[in-house]
Amino acid sequence: MNNVLIVDNGAVAQRLAERMRHHGYEGTLTTLAAEPADSRRRPPFPSGTRTVTALDRERHRVLAHVSGTETAYPYDTLVLAPEARPLIPGIPGLVSAKGYLTEGVVALGTASGRARITGDTVVVLGEDALAVETASTLAARSVDTTLVCASPYPLYTRLGETCSAMLSEQLEQAGVTVIGGKTAVRRVPGHLRLEDGTTLRADTLALCTGAAPDTRLALDADLDVHDGIVVDDQLRTSDPRIHAIGDCAEYDGHLMAGVGAAWEQAETLAEILTGRAAAYRPRPSALRLGTDVADVCTIGSLADLHQPGTRLISLTDRANRRYARLALRDERVIAAVLFGLPQAIATIRLLHRQGQRLPSDRLGLLLGLPPRPASHSAEVNENAPVCLCNNVSRQTLFQAWQAGSHTVTALAEAARATTGCGGCSRSVEELCGAWARETRSELEKAS
Repeated sequence: MNNVLIVDNGAVAQRLAERMRHHGYEGTLTTLAAEPADSRRRPPFPSGTRTVTALDRERHRVLAHVSGTETAYPYDTLVLAPEARPLIPGIPGLVSAKGYLTEGVVALGTASGRARITGDTVVVLGEDALAVETASTLAARSVDTTLVCASPYPLYTRLGETCSAMLSEQLEQAGVTVIGGKTAVRRVPGHLRLEDGTTLRADTLALCTGAAPDTRLALDADLDVHDGIVVDDQLRTSDPRIHAIGDCAEYDGHLMAGVGAAWEQAETLAEILTGRAAAYRPRPSALRLGTDVADVCTIGSLADLHQPGTRLISLTDRANRRYARLALRDERVIAAVLFGLPQAIATIRLLHRQGQRLPSDRLGLLLGLPPRPASHSAEVNENAPVCLCNNVSRQTLFQAWQAGSHTVTALAEAARATTGCGGCSRSVEELCGAWARETRSELEKAS
């Protein structure tokens, strides 16, 4: 019986294990924690932890420290899935003389590190999606939160000036103080100093300043590594017994970071490891911001919006906080920036994923009127995924609702909607509300 060992035990590893069981895997399946992403900034091997330290490819085993004792774990198949390693900027006061993060500084490579943020006043340093989501999450908990970014607005290079400015306004209204176009120059206990002399109070400084693939175990084991661990369409490394997925994996010269790509890799590898014919085919990069502050989605990059031979469609409605910019080729979306248009986001993401042409009524599509895909409209609407990460359709959610899952939390447990990037949370909540109203209406009629 095949013995599969997975390193790390984060969300991607858990997703892989879950999908393998779903596909009928009955062999031994073990997950091991890799080193903490910022372990070089912390004392090594805290008491009671299990920490992977090396791969022994010749003997097909993984070495780990368990409560200070080295232990070997054998494998037939090994999967590497470490989360991204946060990058620490060279700002004085962040790192002690011994190389550890100073007290009150937290470095985030992924959202999983937010639990380590404490204090009544927090400064989030960064401008990417993780920084925005972290700041909005803290503000929703009534934490005094400031977001500092070097660009004029958060997500400036991903959304463009107009859309990122609208996002900044929404964050401000949600309780986040946004300071754009400023660079941090020094951190002292309890405070962060900016280049213009401004000093911000910060019980905790949360660093969302970028992340890099954690390839240390692979490098030490002499696997093929470029920017990430190189894999083929079977997600195999240069050692056929070893696979890699998630933030650490590099396919066809590209890092496929993000929840959506990781979920696709986990699903593909689960099929491969359970004997199914499958191959990894990455989709174009997409971002669905995981925050209730604003509904934001991008497909591709800003550069993709200016590719030769494309046609641009734009909508700017500042009064109602709505924005759209689409690049079309052969009436199909190749890139997009969407803000404040939840129904359009859901439809356009689906049409893009399925390679379908946009309906002729573009304005109706963007404003949330019922879309009319080029063909099979009834079938597409019936089975259209509400949660793209887990491919959960409205019909599946309704069946779970009828079975008694009447809250977002219950639907997440029953059907896994909202458990990926979280971008569908608002849509699932709206469906819950609509079905609850319909149920009350039917009961009132019956009485």
